[in-house]
Amino acid sequence: MTGEPARVRQMWHLLEPLHAVLYYAPAAFEEAAALGYDTEERWASYFAWRAAPLGAVGAAEVVRTFHSFAPAMVDGYVPDGWVTAAPDAVLAARLRAVDRSYRALFGDRVEGPEFAEAAALARRAAEAAGRDAPGGLGVAKVPGVLGGLGAAKAPGVLGGLGAANSALPWPDAPHLTLWQAATVLREHRGDGHIAALIGAGLYPVEALVSFAAVGAAAPAVFASRGWSADEWGAARRRLQERGLLAADGTATDAGRELRAKVELRTDEEAAAPWLAVIGSGLLPSENTLGIGKV
Repeated sequence: MTGEPARVRQMWHLLEPLHAVLYYAPAAFEEAAALGYDTEERWASYFAWRAAPLGAVGAAEVVRTFHSFAPAMVDGYVPDGWVTAAPDAVLAARLRAVDRSYRALFGDRVEGPEFAEAAALARRAAEAAGRDAPGGLGVAKVPGVLGGLGAAKAPGVLGGLGAANSALPWPDAPHLTLWQAATVLREHRGDGHIAALIGAGLYPVEALVSFAAVGAAAPAVFASRGWSADEWGAARRRLQERGLLAADGTATDAGRELRAKVELRTDEEAAAPWLAVIGSGLLPSENTLGIGKV
């Protein structure tokens, strides 16, 4: 895997669905409703599930660690969500939600040797992620955060969602260990991605505008992050002034190059846990999986 960032991205693609079931599975909405959250739409439970490892934090910390959401949107859910249920109760409920969801998806296989082996390897990688803080970019000025120019540090400096999840106790059941490891690894990657975006001068709304500009999704898809049309338009103008966007809102060659550098930096930041697994001795130097070879 050394020197092949695409492999790191492939591992993210494989593990992300294991984590993201929490935000969409019926059992997760049922557990959220039992806590008292409004489940007519998904955001109340989403912010609770994802932010709970941080503790009863305020909106500013969620804006910083989630990065892509408009402060005004976050204010609608944080910190009021902790009045509905304390973080410890949310953490317990999210494991119940994952347990129920995995059992519905995988049946008796959650008790089998494949889950145990996958959980052991994923946990090894996640524990390495806990020792590897991404970022370290120092202080950056972030437009549009907390109503103006606010000081924000890269996640590796102040701590992010990867570190918060890695500090949680490990569950006993292998399928829950696998989910928690996938969660640590995806949030560790996310922390590194934020560090890469900040290093490139792509602050929250600019990051989304630039992502839409390279064809990741239509701008309307990003409306779920809560930015107003005026905020989106202002970010487009800032990127155009930097030569990163054309007049029609598509990325220039320079804009595409910058986004490619961000993705490469993200993969590099996320690589260390997987290298730790390959070098741990848990896997033989040659194996039928071809890990680290092909």
